Amino acid sequence: MGSIFSYVFGYPDDNVVDPKLGLTGREKRFVQQTWNILRANSIETGVAIMTSYFKKYPQYHQVFTAFKDIPVDELSTNKKFQAHCQNIMTTLNNAFDALNDIDLMEAVLHTVGERHGRRGQNRQQFIDLKGVIMEVMKCSLKSKFSPEVEAAWDKTIDLAFSKIFEEMEKNG
Repeated sequence: MGSIFSYVFGYPDDNVVDPKLGLTGREKRFVQQTWNILRANSIETGVAIMTSYFKKYPQYHQVFTAFKDIPVDELSTNKKFQAHCQNIMTTLNNAFDALNDIDLMEAVLHTVGERHGRRGQNRQQFIDLKGVIMEVMKCSLKSKFSPEVEAAWDKTIDLAFSKIFEEMEKNG
């Protein structure tokens, strides 16, 4: 009876692992639901991620030639920086919206990898970024960033970065 109840009132794919993503239906929903909260203030979220990244890793601030001479504490009001953050968020929106279409998601992320590979950026920069993204989400989502949601995001970001790395290595 419990399984019929879950099927009628719940989500039948909760525990079904997508073979291409390695995520269950429940994990995909966690990611998309929490991302929708963050995307509601996309510029603010993007600015929080990038300024936190630059504060924690000042050496990466210098990679961004358009912003390297602007103090980190002044970046949040800089319109060019905000536009860059909005572009990052748009790309992330496109990737996370495509969790149910892995081919589309891969195409979005391969484009990111190609661009970053041509610029000579490396895996470590993304690995460091992951920790910052997770911390910003934890601070922004508060109690909604449960251990289960955090685990779903950990898997999702690892998957996304693996797709980016594939293309970076071809173009680096």
